[in-house]
Amino acid sequence: MRGTSAGDAPPADWRPSAPVEALRLRARLNASIRDFFARRGVLEVETPVLSMAGNTDPNIASFSLEFSGRTDGAPRTRWLRTSPEFALKRLLAAGIGDCYELGRVFRDGEAGGRHNPEFTMLEWYRVGWDHRRLARETAELVQAALALVGREARLRETTFRDLYRDALGLDPFTASEAELRAALGDVRIDPDGLARDDWLDLLMTHRIQPAFPREQLLAVIDYPASQCALARIRHGDPPVAERFELYLGPLELANGYHELLDAAEQRARFERDRATRLARGHVAPPQDERLLAALEAGMPACAGVALGVDRLLMAMLDTDRIADVLAFAFDRA
Repeated sequence: MRGTSAGDAPPADWRPSAPVEALRLRARLNASIRDFFARRGVLEVETPVLSMAGNTDPNIASFSLEFSGRTDGAPRTRWLRTSPEFALKRLLAAGIGDCYELGRVFRDGEAGGRHNPEFTMLEWYRVGWDHRRLARETAELVQAALALVGREARLRETTFRDLYRDALGLDPFTASEAELRAALGDVRIDPDGLARDDWLDLLMTHRIQPAFPREQLLAVIDYPASQCALARIRHGDPPVAERFELYLGPLELANGYHELLDAAEQRARFERDRATRLARGHVAPPQDERLLAALEAGMPACAGVALGVDRLLMAMLDTDRIADVLAFAFDRA
């Protein structure tokens, strides 16, 4: 017999986190994304959610699990993907051509107003393109999504250097740490252990990003080489990482690269990242040797981008809460 008494706990809240109308809009958005790529001849693919290798990025934490079945000597630990990037690049090296994936990814410790540990990512690659051309296509996809709700946003492009010069009157490539600190003004920050890139990030999030016009798409292009991640570095004075970020108002939507092709350089970056993780006392997942082998075999020149679909939906609905666009957010899953 089922029932409750006065002493029982109240029934669990079974209802969705998001209104049904938001979930219907998500379905329309997914259909719009697939139509966008179908019309452009970009192939949809599916890649594994579990991998023997993890993300070595020092700023991203991965979920892991232990496989209980037979592995024939392979490691039992598997990592939930934080992005489909490595698998998609292996497909590119195999000759699949322009491709995209729309699916779930996972990041440990990321929960809050704009973050959910499980979220939807759209990632795609264009063979023979650079990051500037891909930034424009990314903006076109976002504009098509906004049209579903009767909104428009014009694209503006700027470099990382010009963005800081125009907003703060300083050169982010040459400014001293003291100048970067001073530019933060009265923002209260504990400076202990902060590196130069940390100061630049703080200036972006606290001084620059909040002032972005709400109905404007902004592509920020060519970052400091120290923020290269998996992007190529274009040597010059100063050298720059060939990457971009796309914002709609103050909300970051996408991050793209003119992709690194050099396997030896990629290995060195993986090893640097793992050393940084260990120095911080964090778990260092094994690096992806299959990706490195694919780069050695020859991945074609390409540009790639990852876009947060939940964030795009948040922008379409003009909400700051990711729970407003998820059927069941982390606290109700």
